[in-house]
Amino acid sequence: MLKEFTYKKFGNTELTESSSQPFSEVHDQIKILFLPAGFVIKVDFKEYTFKADALLFVNPKVVIQPISAASAGGELIHFNRDFYCVEIHDHEVACDGILYNNVFEIPFIELSESQSVEIQNTFREIKTEMAQEDTNTEEMLRILLKLIILKSTRIWKQQHQLAETNQQADVQFLRKFSQLVEKNYKTHHTVSDYANMLFVTPKTLSKKISLLSNDSPNDIIKDRIILESKRLLAHTALTVKEIAYSLNYEDDAYFVRFFTKHTGISPTSFRKQF
Repeated sequence: MLKEFTYKKFGNTELTESSSQPFSEVHDQIKILFLPAGFVIKVDFKEYTFKADALLFVNPKVVIQPISAASAGGELIHFNRDFYCVEIHDHEVACDGILYNNVFEIPFIELSESQSVEIQNTFREIKTEMAQEDTNTEEMLRILLKLIILKSTRIWKQQHQLAETNQQADVQFLRKFSQLVEKNYKTHHTVSDYANMLFVTPKTLSKKISLLSNDSPNDIIKDRIILESKRLLAHTALTVKEIAYSLNYEDDAYFVRFFTKHTGISPTSFRKQF
């Protein structure tokens, strides 16, 4: 089902193994997926299998493909920025929140049995509201969407042991670093670049990032560059030289060495796989 409110779009559909078509139709939209235990999905270039029910938060740039479903019950919510993400929304639960633009990890939220029941109930409320023709439908859908993001943000903090009030500064710092990498990875490639933007030393940046990730800031920055390189190789017709230039590598030979060192395969060979 799809609802359109002038320029605002909000949709909901059930997931199956043959759900690739709905994903291609909403590629440019923001997505939330409810994935039941046993579901297998490919996110960009990696496959994930879930032992428990989970939620996945997906930005428009991310390519997702269902592989198999052990049982029914998968759901997709998709919406555009005009529907939800305007600046007046609360920053932590908006589309630039920690569940989106997360450079530390693929933003999955594994759910306990009771959490899963809560989330599925909210999805059912969304379906009921989608069937309504009411002047309040748009706002009700936005409230239900925000409820899912709020609950998921709370779960994410608890799972990463960052739920205490005195840890909110750490959460905001991690979120800011994630946003800066997402915004600047094409032009800024060093840890010192980001440390300067955050007004801290590289050592302090590394210490704070260790709260959340086993990877160093340098690893995170380089991984983001590699991910974009893979996307451009797999999904565009740009030459390797053009991709290198778009990522601020003037020497394409250096870029080839960099890519090969981090992936174990040359850019040309990687492209041939797709």
